[in-house]
Amino acid sequence: MRRLLLSILLGMALVLHFSTGVWSGDPPPKNDPAKGQGEAKAEEKKAEEKKEEAKKPPEPDKNGTASKDSSWTTDSIKKLDEKSDTKSVVAAINEIVDNVSINRSGVNLMWTLFSGFLVMFMQAGFAMVETGLCRSKNAAHTMAMNFMIYAIGMLGFYFVGFGLMYGGIGTSFFGNEADLLTSEYKLTIAGKELGIFGYEGFMLTGRAFDVGLMAMFLFQMVFMDTTCTIPTGTMAERWKFGAFIAFGFIISTVIYPIYGNWVWGGGWLSQLGNAFGIGHGHVDFAGSSVVHMTGGVCALVGGLVIGPRIGKYNKDGTVNVLPAHSVPMYMIGTFILAFGWFGFNPGSALKATDLNVARCAVTTMLAGAAGAMTSMIYMWAVYKKPDPSFMCNGMLAGLVAITAPCAFVSPGVAVLIGGVAGVLVIWSCLFWEKTVKVDDPVGAISVHGVNGLWGVLSVGLFADGTYGQGWNNSFWYRMADGTVRWFAAKPDAVPEGAVELGVTGLFYGNPSQLYAQLIGITTNIVWVGLTSFIMFYGIELIIGNRVSAEDEVGGLDIPEMGVLGYINDDPATPEGHILHPGAEPRSARVPPDGKKRYTVVVDGLAPDKISSIWSDLCKPGAKAPTPEFLDVYPNMTTLQGNRFRFTGGDPDAVSKKLGKLLQSQASGGAVRTVVEK
Repeated sequence: MRRLLLSILLGMALVLHFSTGVWSGDPPPKNDPAKGQGEAKAEEKKAEEKKEEAKKPPEPDKNGTASKDSSWTTDSIKKLDEKSDTKSVVAAINEIVDNVSINRSGVNLMWTLFSGFLVMFMQAGFAMVETGLCRSKNAAHTMAMNFMIYAIGMLGFYFVGFGLMYGGIGTSFFGNEADLLTSEYKLTIAGKELGIFGYEGFMLTGRAFDVGLMAMFLFQMVFMDTTCTIPTGTMAERWKFGAFIAFGFIISTVIYPIYGNWVWGGGWLSQLGNAFGIGHGHVDFAGSSVVHMTGGVCALVGGLVIGPRIGKYNKDGTVNVLPAHSVPMYMIGTFILAFGWFGFNPGSALKATDLNVARCAVTTMLAGAAGAMTSMIYMWAVYKKPDPSFMCNGMLAGLVAITAPCAFVSPGVAVLIGGVAGVLVIWSCLFWEKTVKVDDPVGAISVHGVNGLWGVLSVGLFADGTYGQGWNNSFWYRMADGTVRWFAAKPDAVPEGAVELGVTGLFYGNPSQLYAQLIGITTNIVWVGLTSFIMFYGIELIIGNRVSAEDEVGGLDIPEMGVLGYINDDPATPEGHILHPGAEPRSARVPPDGKKRYTVVVDGLAPDKISSIWSDLCKPGAKAPTPEFLDVYPNMTTLQGNRFRFTGGDPDAVSKKLGKLLQSQASGGAVRTVVEK
């Protein structure tokens, strides 16, 4: 009999826990006449102690050891046998439930960390997409920006950004779900206290020194870095590296975290629902506005401030195509981004036990595919070729657009959202390039800014109400007569026939959610646009945003990075190109000890013509090299555009002989050489 009782209780506990995620805990003490007076008082005292313990604020778990041993074979279970009384059985079941709860927290934490790792790898995708879509002479510079924004943004977010964003609502994954960080600066508006920014948790110290919050920090940090890397694509090929570093610290410490607090950190945009009954507040499941619109608006302002690349526009305003240098690179980068998006969107549930992550994954996949398909079809139909760059940007646009609504829409609607995004990105790119004259080498403004806006609107239009009940502590019900009604607090008794709704858009009966989305969009444009302009204008006054025209034309790799992204001919061993008696290889040391470095600039020949002439001179041939070539060649190290770099030799003499050598090979026109001071 006792064995049967034990089996029934164990089964009930597990069913209750896994179906609802809730366990009521120990039963309240009762005055059992069979018990002695002293035993009853002891249990009452124990119950009072538990109540007092529950009132205490949660303590951070610094290394995960505050939880109990999660082993199933605990001592209390081992002691059970057929003679065990009911109290022992219940105690053992409670211990099992505690450990199950701990394991659930661990699974959720690991899901969040793993999702963060996927999003971190998206940085490689961004680097490849942006570098592939730019020209080869700037490959090292573009790659370096995408690489270093990871480190710059991480430290900025660690020192300041995380505290501003989550200082008022930071929650651990372990123990109860009470907030560990509760310091939020608020303003009282219309009788409501609305959050503006947090001021606790900086550098993960104090109550933020908790393993659960560390997982949250990692996940949110890689989201922030995604925002920071978006403007690098728009401003590529003419941005000073020093100005880029200043930008990275400012956006990661102030611009992104403040808006992020308003939407995800318990700030005022998230409170529009519970304070004023405007939908469920501004809803952005995974970052169409917080991440992508923020990056896109910042990129637009930066593109306007820094101006177009040299050669992009003619005097009459017509547009020149500055072609991408590597189709394979940007297409592989797009695949990496699409893969990482499975961490971006499903990971934003922050819980592996939230089974709605499956819907997030499927809607994400479908929207990306639809965006790629409609972009390809549109380009093929209108421009007669299925442009690979717009295949990629179409897929990315679909992924950006589904990022906000991925948890709230059906798979069919996801295809619609992604399909619209695939065409919208083409129209948008053409608009910014031809009408506004903003030079955006990778289309970041359109992919992230415009389609981030479309994604946020999609929540207000297509959210079907099946998920997100009580989102942002806002409670909506569909009444028995079909009307939709908001409650300021969750009602104790649900009206007869009423059904609680999740996040619900206009086409499913709740237009107020669309209003909340529009408020969030407007706020993003104003906040990010204004602060970005102040940032770029301040940088312009202090150090300048743009490289010199000479460096831009020649390529940023050597002037800004000191290395070439690609070396087509190995400059260390050019002797192999010369076949003549007495040719001797020089030392492999570059530069030779004690020899002066200098640069000779060539005028009168286009850079591609200079490269062609020099390549022909270096090719093996039956004739011996000219005396001028033998005087110039041994001291040369690299050729970049119209700039020859030398180590050793007399600068003026080398310059004159180089000019004579090039003039002899040029077909008309005066060739001039000058030693750069």
